[in-house]
Amino acid sequence: MAGTRAAAGAGALAAGAALGAGELLAGFGESVPSLVRAVGAGAVDLAPPGLKDFAVAAFGTADKPALLIGITVVSLLLGAGLGLLARGARGLAAGGFMAFGALGLVAGATAPTGTLPGALAAALAATAAGVVALLLLMRRWDAAYGSRHAGPAPGGADAARRDFFRVAGATGALALTGGAAGRWLSRAGEQVEAQRAAVALPAPASPAPPPGQGLSVRGLTPLYVPNARFYRIDTALTVPRVDIDGWRLRVGGPPGGKAREYRYDELLAMDLAEADVTLACVSNEVGDDLVGNARWLGVPLAALLTGALEERPPMPGTQVVGRSVDGFTAAFPLEALTPERTALVALGMNGEPLPARHGFPARLVVAGLYGYVSATKWLSSIELHGPEFDGYWVPRGWAKEAPVKTQSRIDVPRHGAEVAAGRVAVAGVAWAPHRGVEAVEVRVGDGEWRAARLSESIGADAWRQWVLAWDAEPGLHRLQVRATDGLGRTQTERRTPARPDGATGHHTVDVRVI
Repeated sequence: MAGTRAAAGAGALAAGAALGAGELLAGFGESVPSLVRAVGAGAVDLAPPGLKDFAVAAFGTADKPALLIGITVVSLLLGAGLGLLARGARGLAAGGFMAFGALGLVAGATAPTGTLPGALAAALAATAAGVVALLLLMRRWDAAYGSRHAGPAPGGADAARRDFFRVAGATGALALTGGAAGRWLSRAGEQVEAQRAAVALPAPASPAPPPGQGLSVRGLTPLYVPNARFYRIDTALTVPRVDIDGWRLRVGGPPGGKAREYRYDELLAMDLAEADVTLACVSNEVGDDLVGNARWLGVPLAALLTGALEERPPMPGTQVVGRSVDGFTAAFPLEALTPERTALVALGMNGEPLPARHGFPARLVVAGLYGYVSATKWLSSIELHGPEFDGYWVPRGWAKEAPVKTQSRIDVPRHGAEVAAGRVAVAGVAWAPHRGVEAVEVRVGDGEWRAARLSESIGADAWRQWVLAWDAEPGLHRLQVRATDGLGRTQTERRTPARPDGATGHHTVDVRVI
């Protein structure tokens, strides 16, 4: 039994050595991809839609770290299996490491930011480290637990086992050191953050009205969600770090056609507009928090597209496509860009340059459309395509057109909370970007719908806070909320899932009054 555990441990340590070597090499330059992240990105692309929905529901914004941890754990477990195999079939076990190296090569070479030479270097380094570590450990395993050595081990079995554990410890230490050193060498993130910190956002040519004050209710989501708390849902396993010195935003037709390129400083020098816009993820189930409001600063999208439209007059069904530096695409109809709709190439968020996790140096913000068709982060290009083009999520089962549905949420009291009898503040937020929120109503049990008090409107594109004073009596009570948009349409009570174009239904919470 001890020998079995030791063999499995040897294989896991060899797998760790392979991962550490790959991460170490990846730290030397952006052309060498992290094989763990490349495999993870491939897994995201190939995963069935239902599995992605489960990941978002189960882990929320921690879905990407969970995936990376999962890939690492699975790699170590597979290594343990190869260690067991190596007891009697060392060549096959080494071949297993080579097969996983080949998988990493394919994933790294096909990643949007990967290159074949870089992926090949990472795959060879990882494979060599894994095979060498396995053979070194299993040679000592032979002396300590097996029968393949010639003659008795010097010093006896105890000495051989001590030697095995010394080599195993050294292998584990080297694996951890390699991985940590690779991350330390990846200075791109620090350099980009330094660039971002040096950016001084200019005053907008078209400023938004003074920020609203909002309602003062404990536990209520603030009118403007702080950048650190603003939700993040995207396909990037790690946040792209974009060097603004070499970055250009390409605006024009499809790749290969005529286009204009803008430097970051050129965008900052344009007439910037400021707007309060609520963004929502289509994956947001009724009552969840994948929605947020912020004050954005950026270049009006229509101003950038003017030249492209002159070069290529729009045809029926023309779509505006945002393309990210990591290859992600989002597309929405050109006809949605009416003068009444806020649409920005955003450079600032809540008074500071875009945080890296929210799209630095530039992202799209289009009011009233779910993020998966409009809110491309880490922009590399804005293109015009015909109706045949599908953004990243459309072939994966989501609707091609996706206006944000009118929704409302109860923030306080929380579902399952216990509150004291008497006057209780029931409060939350409601949103219908591009249409505005006209009214919010709350119902207790099967009673009548009662009008809530709304915060001052800060624009039709932004959400509104609401509060209702409830005289709560002891017992178990069910609270429901619904909103009416600026067109006079009240949100439906019919419950539907998020797929394919956004969830519907009234948010409901149960509370106990004591």
